[in-house]
Amino acid sequence: MYTVEAINLTKKFGEFTAVNDVSFQVRRGEIFAFLGPNGCGKTTTIRMLCGIIVPTSGSGRVAGFDIRTESDRVKEHIGYMSQRFSLYEELTARENLEFYAGVYQVPQAKRQPRIDDLIAMAGLEGRDGELTTNLSGGWRQRLALACSIVHSPPILFLDEPTAGVDPVSRRRFWDMIYELSEDGVSVFVTTHYMDEAEHAHRVSLMSAGRLIACESPESLKGSSIPGSLLEVECDPVVPALELLTAIEGVKEVAVYGSLLHVVVEPSEDRPAQVREALESHGMDVRRVEAIRPSLEDVFISALS
Repeated sequence: MYTVEAINLTKKFGEFTAVNDVSFQVRRGEIFAFLGPNGCGKTTTIRMLCGIIVPTSGSGRVAGFDIRTESDRVKEHIGYMSQRFSLYEELTARENLEFYAGVYQVPQAKRQPRIDDLIAMAGLEGRDGELTTNLSGGWRQRLALACSIVHSPPILFLDEPTAGVDPVSRRRFWDMIYELSEDGVSVFVTTHYMDEAEHAHRVSLMSAGRLIACESPESLKGSSIPGSLLEVECDPVVPALELLTAIEGVKEVAVYGSLLHVVVEPSEDRPAQVREALESHGMDVRRVEAIRPSLEDVFISALS
């Protein structure tokens, strides 16, 4: 069963096309990651699906409701945490939850038990009486997530929810997402962190408004690189990159931190050929070995 469906969604702002003919589906309980650089159309897509802006063309359904004609019904059945989710800093953590429970019209009989469950889920026990302004970024992030699901929505939209948050807080946040998924909540999350996308059931790669791939992380890493991937540790890096791009059998070369990732035509002697080519030009080659692609490798390859 699909809880989210996008069919040829397109959004134009004047002459600029922000989202171009995008189609996909999200299943119940699935963590679906939208991965791409800033400005690629992720947020515009999520705003169309949430009924906040109207598509220029195409259609979509969320929780069974049409995003064009039933946007109010869509909003009743989703949780939405934007990049700048509004928490009231002069209120305590618990008061924020109580406020949003009222906004979402959570029945009075269910309100306090639900808030208590969310405080426990977010690890806010003992901190729920603190003013929100005194909470760290990680605590606020978890509180914002709790506020967005206080009405127990079956579908949750998260728009780059961990931007600017430390790695430990990001890990705890994703633990909460896993719990929601296990409870049957469909989680649609946009991110530009490659390591975060690894945690999703499926990943869609987006660039310049277009969807360029949509598979599980393992499938993407296993089938989206046009050849074998070598990791090269050498010095100097930039001249090595320029040299390797001209070598026969080399398809792509990209800088990966202090290393080079080189896509080559499959061959048992290819690592030795790469090493020999670099050393013949006086470069210090410390390591050349075949590795499994990461999502970052897949994304760079898809864009090249």
